[in-house]
Amino acid sequence: MDLNDQIEFGHLLFFDRKCRVCGEIKNLLEEFYLSRKDRATFKSSYSYECKECTIRRIKENKKGYVNKSKWQYPDW
Repeated sequence: MDLNDQIEFGHLLFFDRKCRVCGEIKNLLEEFYLSRKDRATFKSSYSYECKECTIRRIKENKKGYVNKSKWQYPDW
């Protein structure tokens, strides 16, 4: 019984992750942003928020800045 025959490389890697915002299980490599570019081989180098939720969060946060007038120097 050889250990190399029983374990494949795919068993050691985690390819799916649950998004912390929407709760859906998605492909780690395609659906999540890489947050640590120097450690691309580790699962921990990917964010816990999927790309769709990240884009939605950024759009919602930017909406408030578009409608506001430009910042002016305070009149003391």
